[in-house]
Amino acid sequence: MTRWPTILLVEDNPEHAELVRRALALRAGAGRLVHVEDGAEALDYVHGRHRFSDRGAFPRPHLVLLDLRLPRVAGLDVLREIKGSERLRDIPVVVLTTSSADPDLTAAYAAHVNSYLVKPANYDALDRLLADVRDYWLGWNRVPRA
Repeated sequence: MTRWPTILLVEDNPEHAELVRRALALRAGAGRLVHVEDGAEALDYVHGRHRFSDRGAFPRPHLVLLDLRLPRVAGLDVLREIKGSERLRDIPVVVLTTSSADPDLTAAYAAHVNSYLVKPANYDALDRLLADVRDYWLGWNRVPRA
């Protein structure tokens, strides 16, 4: 695992973002969490544009945790752009959403999501889920260097 991996959390709900932040903060080696609140900001971040152009301050993410229901640019459109870019497609994208609807799941996999997770209803379950996500995607999984 990279010593300080960067996790990009794309989540418009401040309460959900805080729960994710807390769960990951409790985990040693969880990395640096960068939170953006809409799909347009997520695309600016992954492309290193506008206020995110300084890659020293805003490094390329090692993992994207992506909500589906986002303002400005929908989560599925963010996913399609990341996975459609030769430069970005190796970044693992994990949808972390409240939707368990089959059409959302099908659309996410059609857009080449790496994993689709439904947010658990309670904090303890979310904490366990995020521990597993962190361990797998930032510990065991290997991706080519950018």
